[in-house]
Amino acid sequence: MTIEEAIKTAIEFETQVRDVYHGAMEDTTDPVGKRIFRVLAGEEQNHLDYLQSRLSEWKRTGTITAERLETTIPSEESIREGVRKLEDRMADEDRGGELKMLTKAFDVEVKTSNFYKEMVRDLPAEGRELFTDFVKIEEGHLTIVRAEIDYLSRTGYWFDFKEFDME
Repeated sequence: MTIEEAIKTAIEFETQVRDVYHGAMEDTTDPVGKRIFRVLAGEEQNHLDYLQSRLSEWKRTGTITAERLETTIPSEESIREGVRKLEDRMADEDRGGELKMLTKAFDVEVKTSNFYKEMVRDLPAEGRELFTDFVKIEEGHLTIVRAEIDYLSRTGYWFDFKEFDME
């Protein structure tokens, strides 16, 4: 895959993820859920803006300057603490609709994250550098979505770690 094809494909992934979060933001009635989905949709829009600027630069000059890509997503520990604080408030509420939205978001984030990992592995240095920050940022998005899914589904797992064992 060429660098230009990789950027165009990344734009497609980011558009899909942004649209999932935007739809979830509109569909959820919970104010906290709306805020989380709004932040994630905004983050994905920033990724789109960044990729489109890199694509324009590539078409104009034939080179890419991999500028630092920032994220508004907090650390994994901050995410864990935030989800813990929601437990009492959300304990008796039906969150089936949100769980479906989060599952869809998780699936799209996994595909996007895997794409970026593949680009970092397979592209020449100039392209690798462009996508390195995306790998870290998408992992943060996966952490947030996974934490919400774990909480809402009450499977006994927290961040993919078993919380308790009946044996």
